[in-house]
Amino acid sequence: MTHAQLVEKAVRWLRSYRCGVVLSEQACVSGEMPDAIGWKQACHSVLVECKVTRADFVADREKPFRRKPERGVGSERFYLTPPALIKLEELPAGWGLLECRRGHIEMLSPSAKNLRTAVGFRYEMNLLLSSLRRVEVRIEPQSITDFLKWKNRMAEYNRGTLPEGLTATDDETNGFLEPEVPC
Repeated sequence: MTHAQLVEKAVRWLRSYRCGVVLSEQACVSGEMPDAIGWKQACHSVLVECKVTRADFVADREKPFRRKPERGVGSERFYLTPPALIKLEELPAGWGLLECRRGHIEMLSPSAKNLRTAVGFRYEMNLLLSSLRRVEVRIEPQSITDFLKWKNRMAEYNRGTLPEGLTATDDETNGFLEPEVPC
């Protein structure tokens, strides 16, 4: 299994883990580049680091944000590996372990849910904002705001009704607009 394939599985797993927004392999101002990170309600983040070799796992320990975990991202943090690559006792404090077995992800150990600090939260905000900026640059000449209002324009073009198959923005499911519920 390649690293890219494992990252794809991590993204799918985060979505099944109820993360409504998921990014993969996007750079953060701290120097960290999460393989996959997702956010649930209440700004609760879940980091998944994919390791396909033992050497990569060992090298990961030396990264600055691993040596000082308070500078890392992720309220929950997991390693995702092929079977038997990492022993539970080798995990950093609070980290969980996921293994890809026969194409399915199995949780061998859950993560603590409170690993992110205020510094990590700021790095996550930077990651989200820089990702939004990349989107805005790609959709020019529109702004993100104009782009997000496209359904309103569709209704205007259709004399006040949305084309068949489109759901009104107000009727879309968006857990990030719901009242906060503790994770």
